[in-house]
Amino acid sequence: MLGAIIGDIVGSRWEFNPTNDYDFEWLSGENGFTDDTICTVAVADALLKGKDFGESIHEWCNRYPHPMGGYGGRFAQWVRSDNPQPYNSFGNGSAMRVSPVAWAANDLEFKYLLKMAEETAACSHNHPEGIKGAQTVALAIQYGIELPCYHPNFTQEHVKELVESCAKYAGYDINIKKEDVINRFDETCQGTIPVALWIIGNSTSFEDAVRKAVSLGADADTLGAIVGSIAEAIWGIPKEMQLEIMNYLPSDMKRVVLQFYRRYIKDSFLVAGYGDEGAAIDMMPED
Repeated sequence: MLGAIIGDIVGSRWEFNPTNDYDFEWLSGENGFTDDTICTVAVADALLKGKDFGESIHEWCNRYPHPMGGYGGRFAQWVRSDNPQPYNSFGNGSAMRVSPVAWAANDLEFKYLLKMAEETAACSHNHPEGIKGAQTVALAIQYGIELPCYHPNFTQEHVKELVESCAKYAGYDINIKKEDVINRFDETCQGTIPVALWIIGNSTSFEDAVRKAVSLGADADTLGAIVGSIAEAIWGIPKEMQLEIMNYLPSDMKRVVLQFYRRYIKDSFLVAGYGDEGAAIDMMPED
C-alpha cells in the first residue's frame, strides 16, 4: 500500500513535466499526493471500516476535491455526482488504488482476492479491461508477498517468473522494448499494466523499480504508484523512505495508513518506527 503512495508522490512532479533522467531528485517541495494516493487511502479505509468501496472512494475524493494534477475528466464527473454510477472505464485508475486489497486478502484464496479487486474497480471502472487491470495488479502483489516464502533467496529470474505468470493470467504481452514505450502517455489499463510488469521484471529493488517507472516519461504518478505497489511486496521499502513519505500526507491519511499496517502488515517497520507522532495521530479526533 505505502509503495503505491510513494510511487505516486515521487512521480507527481513529473506527470506533466516528464523526465527520462533515472537519477532525478527523489522528493522535493514540488512533490505532493495526487488522486492515486487519495483513492488508495480510500480503499484501505473501506477495508478497515467494512464500508462499500465506491462510497469510501467518493467520500475521500470529495474530502480532497483539488488534488495535485486534479481528477481525470470522467472520473471528475463521478466524484462530483450525488449518485455516482460506473461509466465503463478501462482507465488505469482502477489499478493504482487496488493495493490494500492484496494485503488484506493475503490469507484468502485467489478467487476471493480477485473478487475484492473487482469490487474496488467496478464502482467506476466496470469495463472488463478496467476490472482485469485491478485484478492483475492485486495478483502481482500477492505473488510478491508470497515470493520469499517459496524462494527465501529469490533471484531476478524468480521475479521474471512472477510477472510472466501475471501477464499470462491477463493475456498481456510483456515482451516490451523500451523504445516502444518511452515518453508514451497511456492512461488505459491495457497500455499501463503490461509496462508496469515489464519494469518489475527488469528491476532489482524498490527504488530501482520506481525510478524506472517515473523516468520512462509516461504517466509518471500512476505508473509509479502501480509499480511501487508491486515492488513493495517483492523487495520491501527502505525504512527512511517509509518515514520520509509520511511527511507528505495530512493527518487523516496518516491515521489510515498506520491503522492499516497495524492490522494487516504487522511486521512493517512503519508500525514500530513511527513512534510518538503515530501515537499523537491516534489521539486526534476523527473527522
